[in-house]
Amino acid sequence: MAAKTPSKVTSKRKGARAPAADSVGRLRELCLSFPEANERLSHGEPTWFAGKGKVFATLDNHHHGAAHLSVWLPQPIGAQEALIESDPARFFRPPYVGSSGWVGVVLDKRPDWTLVARLVREAYIHVAARKLVAQLSAQK
Repeated sequence: MAAKTPSKVTSKRKGARAPAADSVGRLRELCLSFPEANERLSHGEPTWFAGKGKVFATLDNHHHGAAHLSVWLPQPIGAQEALIESDPARFFRPPYVGSSGWVGVVLDKRPDWTLVARLVREAYIHVAARKLVAQLSAQK
């Protein structure tokens, strides 16, 4: 099991959990549920890697003034456009990695967590080594 990095998101009210902290915690739990998934900071944000391989999710916690708390996910060719077209309030083309097919998923406006979980899983499968994908399939 990978080590968990504490969230930088906190509530200003003593004893209360901010909705952003809840979303980050839920995203963290999803991302760390995959075989050999691990979390490290990259560009100051929690980022999840498939084993020793590639990034499959990165948090954007209003980095550089972004309008939303979101997760950026690599997707297969064509998926980014289809998702954005289907719901432009929920999906967007993130800076830096959007030109490579990544999609941004807004997390601070009542996300559909079933859909987020599916997209995170697809992102993991998209970048993970075959042995990790096989381990994931065996978990079912």
